[in-house]
Amino acid sequence: MKTAVVTGASDGLGLEVAVALGRAGMRVLMVGRNAAKTAAALDQVRQRSGSKTVESLLCDFASQAEIRALAAELLARAPRIDLLINNAGTVNAKRRLTADGIEHTFAVNLLGYYLLTRLLRDRIVASAPARIVVVASGAHYYGTLDFDDLGFERGYQILRAYKRSKLCNVLFTRELAQRLRGTGVSVNALHPGDVATNIWSGAPAWTRPILAVIKRLVMMSPEEGGKRITYVATSPAIDGQTGLFFMKDRPVPPSPLAQDDALALRLWNESARLVHLAP
Repeated sequence: MKTAVVTGASDGLGLEVAVALGRAGMRVLMVGRNAAKTAAALDQVRQRSGSKTVESLLCDFASQAEIRALAAELLARAPRIDLLINNAGTVNAKRRLTADGIEHTFAVNLLGYYLLTRLLRDRIVASAPARIVVVASGAHYYGTLDFDDLGFERGYQILRAYKRSKLCNVLFTRELAQRLRGTGVSVNALHPGDVATNIWSGAPAWTRPILAVIKRLVMMSPEEGGKRITYVATSPAIDGQTGLFFMKDRPVPPSPLAQDDALALRLWNESARLVHLAP
């Protein structure tokens, strides 16, 4: 039986992907941050998927110590990892730092993916053919990157921080795909669509009524967005394809910045420094 790890699985996109993978007969290890919410999500996924091979684990991706503990538990529980879906994400109305001293959006949305993937890398390679999926966003097209101020000590704004983190997701995907080429592990990123999830609960209070209307009138459901993630994660049509960015189930060119190999390498090395790993 194949094993999938899905982060950010206590609601929204991650929960829907967990349901789909459970229905497909995979062992699913769901990762959430809140214990009560994750327990409720686990019950829902088991009920909707009809699968008895769904489990849950807890991790706050703002904490490098918790990510390391999660990786150790996953390696203890899972003799093989065929699929890793990096989906956990956040936004913040005001700039704040994690316990590790890193801007929170960057820490969760990029470094969380980077650190967990690095720690699970050998197990995933040993399970090949395997896939790593990075849930990015079309917002990356508008992202900027300044290595002298990665954490927006100057000019922080919620969307600027989010767009940067999503640009970094695509750059991370590009570099990781190069490093795993020839191992049988493919790495792809995607924009799941404009989805009505709870990620924007961290937006300023005055924007929430506007977001509620947008969600209702414009955005797709988490189930629809989850189908796009599941496609990149499981479709035989993209076997062997790696280092790509998908929108609406098709590979499309990412932003010019996201295609800069030198930038991707520099981000990789800086990420390694920030999580205290060798490049």
